[in-house]
Amino acid sequence: MATARTKMPDLKYPNPLKLGSWKVLFARSLFWCSLLAAGALTWALKDVPWQEIADGSLKPVILLETSDGRPLVRQGPYQEPYARYEQFPPHLIDAVLSIEDRRFMDHYGIDLQGIARALLRNVEAGSVVQGGSTITQQLIKLQYLESDRTLKRKIQEVVIALWLEWKFGKKEILTRYLNAVYLGSGATGMPAAARIYFNKDVGALGIPESAMLAGLLKAPSQLNPIDNFDGARQRMAIVLDAMAANGKLTPGDAHAAKGRFAELYPTTPTLRSGSWFADWVWAQAGEIAGSSPGATTVRTTLVPRLQRIAEEVVKQALDGEGKALGASQAALVAMAPDGAVVAMVGGYDYKTSQFNRAVTAMRQPGSTFKLFVYYAALKKGLSLSDQVLDAPIEIDGWSPKNSGGYRGWVTLAEAFALSLNAATAALAQEVGSDSVAAAAKELGIDADLTTTPALALGASEVSLLDLTGAYASVRLGRAPVEPWGIVDFQAAGQPQGFRVGPQVVAAVDLSSYQPDLLTLLQLVVERGTGRPADPGTFAAGKTGTSQDNRDAWFVGFTDPLVVGVWVGKDDNTPMKGITGGALPARIWRKFMKAAMAEPARDTNPDMGITTSEARHAPSCNIRACSRSYRSFRASDCTYQPYRGERRLCEK
Repeated sequence: MATARTKMPDLKYPNPLKLGSWKVLFARSLFWCSLLAAGALTWALKDVPWQEIADGSLKPVILLETSDGRPLVRQGPYQEPYARYEQFPPHLIDAVLSIEDRRFMDHYGIDLQGIARALLRNVEAGSVVQGGSTITQQLIKLQYLESDRTLKRKIQEVVIALWLEWKFGKKEILTRYLNAVYLGSGATGMPAAARIYFNKDVGALGIPESAMLAGLLKAPSQLNPIDNFDGARQRMAIVLDAMAANGKLTPGDAHAAKGRFAELYPTTPTLRSGSWFADWVWAQAGEIAGSSPGATTVRTTLVPRLQRIAEEVVKQALDGEGKALGASQAALVAMAPDGAVVAMVGGYDYKTSQFNRAVTAMRQPGSTFKLFVYYAALKKGLSLSDQVLDAPIEIDGWSPKNSGGYRGWVTLAEAFALSLNAATAALAQEVGSDSVAAAAKELGIDADLTTTPALALGASEVSLLDLTGAYASVRLGRAPVEPWGIVDFQAAGQPQGFRVGPQVVAAVDLSSYQPDLLTLLQLVVERGTGRPADPGTFAAGKTGTSQDNRDAWFVGFTDPLVVGVWVGKDDNTPMKGITGGALPARIWRKFMKAAMAEPARDTNPDMGITTSEARHAPSCNIRACSRSYRSFRASDCTYQPYRGERRLCEK
């Protein structure tokens, strides 16, 4: 009997091969997505300035001051010294967070909730009425990234925001933001805005003032209260309402604050003007400031009273005698014997031409260069009473001539006082051109010198600044005196300042030769070519005139000041008979008499500018330290050793 067979249903089991292929496919997809994401991150983040962000670098702001602490010039955005978190009043922080980023303390740099809310409101309004950027993102846009809206920049913004939050935390981010944000009228940072609009320290701001400044964040140029007071006040009311809605003020306090605000007390910050002196010290000041956040205050050696005198005497001379005799430009440098530059004029008018003829122009010094010939002779063992022949002379086809005939055998003292060319050329041949060049270098001449016979009479070009510094070496009795212009500095946020002063030590002792050199230079003023420079008191110096009266010089010193004067034309064409003993000597005398008529209250007896406060500050040799350590940071004069914490540079 046949048994009935029941057909079993077909059971479908997973295909192990197909299941494995899905796993492989998923793993491969995950791998390629990860690789793609890593590539995108590498591409987007490769040029992010991580160290700059970590350092908190702002655009450097340099405040130059005169020797007595008065504003001289500023560069960069207007900023007050960098404020710490504790210096901002709590109601200012509440105002900023209430209107700009209410969830700042809760998110991690990117506020997804805020982005969704802003997107919804923008859709409802049909236009962009609200942004979703956090304060962290705003800081990144302010300081570190370009403003272009690209995928790369968006990736950078998100990653940097997360990194900043992780590395620094809320207080540091908010501190950087409040110091960096632009608030109209040239003010960068809340401290600067408090000064410009209310003439207050940021910590003294009241609730209405804080609300007004927070309101400017939306549109600082349009809501600038100096130009648009009503608009700024309306925005302030919105901020106060936001503070009330955020629980930072009661509605009653917000209403009262709206009524308390009455008026501004605007102040004008130091203008970003220029001067030849400021331009000269700027390179070193910029090196000092580096990338320090906030403003670095740099006190210079400039003495305002002496600067005014210098500008007046130069302008008067060029407008009068100079115009009649074809001199269109002049320069003057005044310094203390240690090289501290107290006044500098680089031409007729800075606004017309910023070219600094005291520092940058290289001109033939004429007979002022003879100082180095006679110094070389003294070093060879000659004395001022030794004689040299002043007669026609020819050296390798070169025949220097005197302007007033020849005198035969004369003493070295007489040859120098009367500026006898032939005698000086003969003396230079005796001591050697190489020795003359070495003597000039030793006293501080940095220019390239051609050791030809004509070097003795000033054939090689030099700058007025270097030449004046070399004469300062004689007055000081040590060499080389390098002109310098910065007394001390203090970077924002640093507890103390640092003394700068001369960066080159005058290590060569001139005491063996100084009395004779002083005698030579005094004779020039008392009985020689420099008599028109005589101020009626102790004075020593030398005249100089280049070929065809193209340049005319007088460089010399009294007890407190060393001053150099140059007169000429930018196109190097001849003037009408101007010599160093004429117009330059008279400019020099007029400056000296006015400078010494009234002792400067802002200087010491030698008209230097190193006050007792600066002397007690620690010294920082910027040049030596920066050359010795790659990690050197001028703001606190420290470097990073291989191990341990940063150390003070004691070079």
